[in-house]
Amino acid sequence: MKKIWNFALCATACAAALFAVSMASGSASMVPPPADQEAFVNAAESTINGVVSVKSFATPRQMANPYAADPFFEFFFGGGGRSQQPQQPREEGDRQIGLGSGVIISEDGYIVTNNHVIADAERLEVTLNDNRNYDAVVIGTDPATDLALIKIEAPDLHVIPMGNSEDLRVGEWVLAVGNPFGFTSTVTSGIVSAKARNISSMSHQGSRGIEAYIQTDAALNAGNSGGALVNLKGELVGINTAIYSQTGNYAGCSFAIPTSIVNKVIGDIKDFGAVQRAMLGVTFEELTPELIKKEGIKGANAGIVVRSVVDGSAAVEAGLEEGDVITRINGAPIANTAQIQEAMAKCSPGDKVTVEYVRDGNTITDTAVLRNSQGNTKILKAAKFSDLGCSFDKVGAEAAKKLNIRHGVQVAEIGDGPMRKAGVKAGFIITSINGYRMTDPKDVEKLYNQIMKDEDEDKVLFIKGIYPDGGANYYAVPIG
Repeated sequence: MKKIWNFALCATACAAALFAVSMASGSASMVPPPADQEAFVNAAESTINGVVSVKSFATPRQMANPYAADPFFEFFFGGGGRSQQPQQPREEGDRQIGLGSGVIISEDGYIVTNNHVIADAERLEVTLNDNRNYDAVVIGTDPATDLALIKIEAPDLHVIPMGNSEDLRVGEWVLAVGNPFGFTSTVTSGIVSAKARNISSMSHQGSRGIEAYIQTDAALNAGNSGGALVNLKGELVGINTAIYSQTGNYAGCSFAIPTSIVNKVIGDIKDFGAVQRAMLGVTFEELTPELIKKEGIKGANAGIVVRSVVDGSAAVEAGLEEGDVITRINGAPIANTAQIQEAMAKCSPGDKVTVEYVRDGNTITDTAVLRNSQGNTKILKAAKFSDLGCSFDKVGAEAAKKLNIRHGVQVAEIGDGPMRKAGVKAGFIITSINGYRMTDPKDVEKLYNQIMKDEDEDKVLFIKGIYPDGGANYYAVPIG
């Protein structure tokens, strides 16, 4: 049977009793937890009011291939047998498209959840444990770690204290709190099964971004995504995110993003609007017994084998070369992909790190200053719709009749930005972007925001329209 990694809206079930089943007799007996019962109760009671339900809503839109039989697509990319005309978005009342959980991290309404819980949402609704309802706004998202920060306007909220995931030990008891299947305030228990787990390498489904999960056997199910993983002190140590399952429901392996990563990502979103991601500047693969034998590697039994080094990167400054085996960063052991991802995810451009590596059987230690994706240490800001450098108006009925068009959004004013660089001029009437019909200025902003959320590196607005004098035109506007 095919194995499934369920990220869709992952999981906790109802508060589970712990049973040991006797295979000989078929009977079940209670197994008391190896900790004071009150510790479980106190941790649960102090946590449930800090976990919320997050519902996402959107207007249904039906869309075939947006580039089918589109002359603009043909102009930029050539032919390809596209004959079906694109269907236009169908506007209806919004409807619920997702359900997950969130964790309150400040008394004034900041909430952490998973990016996949709120992805594609046009409206978010948060329900507290006491059934109070609030609309929420998105402060920022980070698809690479599957984290999102949202906010509600509510006073004196219950906050789960932040714990240190690095202090967790394998075998330690933890509680998962969330809203599986819509059952609010559900608590399940389990132990830490492993740390720094990379699940894409296990599922062979390709990288899903930065993965250094806490693995537990606390029961998680659909609706638990974004919920809290807490220790028996009632401290937040992770954000529940994924399960390993053949059915889509809980099967014994659950995964949470550690607070060591959560704190960095959410702090950057609050302070800068975007995650300040540090780069070491290497491509690599994990050291294995087969690789040691094949390449005759000496002096290391575990680590990360450097396969290439980016010019001008921190790796060059640290003296790293192809074939070196990285074994520690800032003193923390590096034995697999998850550990190096976690080590880098906690750092910012400009941080000075110590790198320990093995070359020809000799251990070398050096330091380097980490850089961002642009090769410097400057603060990178999140892209905003206003960065387009122009404003939009609805097209008047008289102008639409004159030009024989039924819809469009007119560029009212244009200043510095990618629209002007692409050649767009004031007065241009946009009829479609990336195959989607534009009827209101809000349509442009919604599509822009959606494209910016996508993980594709190439983010482009393919614009089709007409000028007031009747001259049709097409533009490709890079917005990455």
